[in-house]
Amino acid sequence: MTESIDGWFQREVLSHEPMLVAYLRRVWPHAQDVEDLVQETYTRVYQAALGTKPIQPRAFLFATARHLMADRIRRERIVSIQAIGDLEALNVLVDELSAEHRVNAHQELNRLAAAFDALPPRCREVVWLRRVEELSQHEVAGRLGLSVKTVEAHIARGMELLAQGLLRPAEELERVGKGTAKTEQDDVDRKP
Repeated sequence: MTESIDGWFQREVLSHEPMLVAYLRRVWPHAQDVEDLVQETYTRVYQAALGTKPIQPRAFLFATARHLMADRIRRERIVSIQAIGDLEALNVLVDELSAEHRVNAHQELNRLAAAFDALPPRCREVVWLRRVEELSQHEVAGRLGLSVKTVEAHIARGMELLAQGLLRPAEELERVGKGTAKTEQDDVDRKP
């Protein structure tokens, strides 16, 4: 005789509510969210159990709560120090950067900066407004007095030049930026 999902859920999951609430209050910085986290955790566990009941319900319950918190942190996009203050409690792996990784990242950033600096001035301005300041094409066009089609052309050309620039040696990037910026700018301005 198979047990109903509701009976299993009550016995194997809901019985851990006091521990789950205590855990969430300890690791989640926003006390007002704890009840919502508990309910959403229950919903996820219940839905998963409809397919296959977990072998270790308590471990699955707490893993689900950790994943839910990680999802919320990712969704916020701006993570407060408090939200990630106790990474060990969240059981989130932290990739430590070795000195080699830091040097590589610094070199890549320098290459990107050199490629960006090598863009024609108007193209660089359009790419900056669109990709860094995240303005819409219409907003960029309005701010710079360009047509939307011209903004699109600058973005396409800028992305192409950045990709090419990242593949070139750094010394060549400096030469390209100084020698061809005006020619490339003229090409982009002539496009419809």
